[in-house]
Amino acid sequence: MSTLLAGGPAAAGLAFSLPQQLTVVGLCALAAFVSHLALAVFNDGVRPFMLDFVQGRTTRGATTAVSFGLSAGFIFGLGAPMALSSGVLNPWLVFLPTDILGILAPRKWLASLLGGAWGAVVVFGLKGANEAAHELPVDFLTAMQEMSTPILFLFALFPVLAITRQFGRLRGALAGVLELALVVLTMKLWPKVFAGALAMAAGVLLLIGFAVVRDLRARRADGRETAREPVRAGGAEKEGGAGAVDPVASLFGASAARLRRFLPLFMALGAGVCVLAQLHIFGGGEATSFLIAKGQYAEAAQVDFYRAFGFLPLIATTALASGAYGIAGFTFVYPIGYLLPSPWLAAVCGALVFAVEVLALSAIGKVLGRLPSVRDSSERLRGAIGETLQLAIVFGSLMAANVMGGGPGILIVGGLYLLNEAMGRVVVRMAAGPAAVVVGGVVLNVLYWLDLFTPVTT
Repeated sequence: MSTLLAGGPAAAGLAFSLPQQLTVVGLCALAAFVSHLALAVFNDGVRPFMLDFVQGRTTRGATTAVSFGLSAGFIFGLGAPMALSSGVLNPWLVFLPTDILGILAPRKWLASLLGGAWGAVVVFGLKGANEAAHELPVDFLTAMQEMSTPILFLFALFPVLAITRQFGRLRGALAGVLELALVVLTMKLWPKVFAGALAMAAGVLLLIGFAVVRDLRARRADGRETAREPVRAGGAEKEGGAGAVDPVASLFGASAARLRRFLPLFMALGAGVCVLAQLHIFGGGEATSFLIAKGQYAEAAQVDFYRAFGFLPLIATTALASGAYGIAGFTFVYPIGYLLPSPWLAAVCGALVFAVEVLALSAIGKVLGRLPSVRDSSERLRGAIGETLQLAIVFGSLMAANVMGGGPGILIVGGLYLLNEAMGRVVVRMAAGPAAVVVGGVVLNVLYWLDLFTPVTT
């Protein structure tokens, strides 16, 4: 009976050099230590809960339960399968567990120890699992590399969705036509370049341009309205009086001041994350992981640069509200790291970028407050990224199922995905497809050993 041939980036990936191993272990230890201090977490959904923990209104155990509940599906359903299939580490596998372990640990030294231990599991355990999976009659890890094409190409459409949702069908249609033309042009003239890179750039620039124009027009209109209003005597009708204190601004200011007190620690964290990206064993997202695996570092940097704009307002506002920053900051250290030629230069640049981000956090919050359309654009981008990736991952999972098992593979993987939906999404939708491929691969191997299934020939 034939086997599914192993190959591609995953077959060669996950074999780390000693400096790479030490970087992953050390960064995981530092990330867990920072999470233990409630200074930063990677999971955006956990960050709003950190304020109660910081102020002592909830226990360490309860906060750990929240973190685990919001992260487990991404770790085991998305992070691990993506790393095994692409041969490149990702933030769900590296940083979500350190969130949990850091919050769980009752002592600082134990948090660092547990984080470092998880880093060791990542660099040593994944290689063994990768090699074992490639020896199976049904090599589902190689099949999962089929996910790369739909992820890369459908991901390029997220600016079109965002423009349509915020600025209407006409502008969305124009953006879609422009992106398609740029994809075709790129494939014709520059076949070695990721075809969606130029299209994404144009789409994001259009979205930001539309938003800035709308905000400027709104501010001019407000200025004219203010000029026509009569001046009230003595300002007596101003709400709260001249000395009123905005409680939200007070909370934001206290949170920003708390983060600034730990600036050296954040600079060390930024240095570590940037070095990890520079080593090219780490990708900041689904599309980026496959681009890094293919050696397309400039394209990977472009993808993560645009992605950062979708999450910047969320990270900034939740950090100011809770006093807990992001483990990767605004994630600009990812694209910077991909492009730098040296780990030492990456360490310096990563530290400086984090210093600027933390020091500018209050100013960024104020700017976002004055640009509602730009803020809304970022939220639309974030939602569009999720939608495009959900479709791409489901489609890619079915392609992987077809490669590894034909019709029976599609039946099992598609059935598991639909069952998860019917059960109320026990596994989060984004992770359900890859998790179904892994489970389906195990089932097909069991059927092979029972002489009930013949693997697909390639």
